[in-house]
Amino acid sequence: MKRKAIATAMLILLSLSLSSCIITSRLIEVDISCEDFRENPKSILNDFEIEVGDKITVSLCSNPTTGFEWDYEMSEDNVLKEEDHDFEEPDTDDLGAPGRETWTFEGTTKGSTVVMMEYSQPWEGGDKKAWTYRMNVKVK
Repeated sequence: MKRKAIATAMLILLSLSLSSCIITSRLIEVDISCEDFRENPKSILNDFEIEVGDKITVSLCSNPTTGFEWDYEMSEDNVLKEEDHDFEEPDTDDLGAPGRETWTFEGTTKGSTVVMMEYSQPWEGGDKKAWTYRMNVKVK
């Protein structure tokens, strides 16, 4: 009986210690529509404080049929990494309707970075910085 109680206690302690080792990460989702950009002075800013392993998903209005595309630069490349980038077609058959470009970034090391995203026509003479989205990210 005593052995069974000791074995049970050890099993409980082992499960508690293993559960404290499980790493949980947070997902922050940002969804910005074309209307959001039209209502603001063409620029939107967010500040985030995350931990290593947390992810930020940014979904921005995008319409490649107009010749515009999103591009971004990071002030510090080692703080966040781009985990995924995708384009989602519009959910309508309307010709020229915008879709969504979505990026997922993961915090990789402690530090701070600025992610500056610009919606521009990339050719010479094309419209530059029609919209901008900026993320100030601190990874703790």
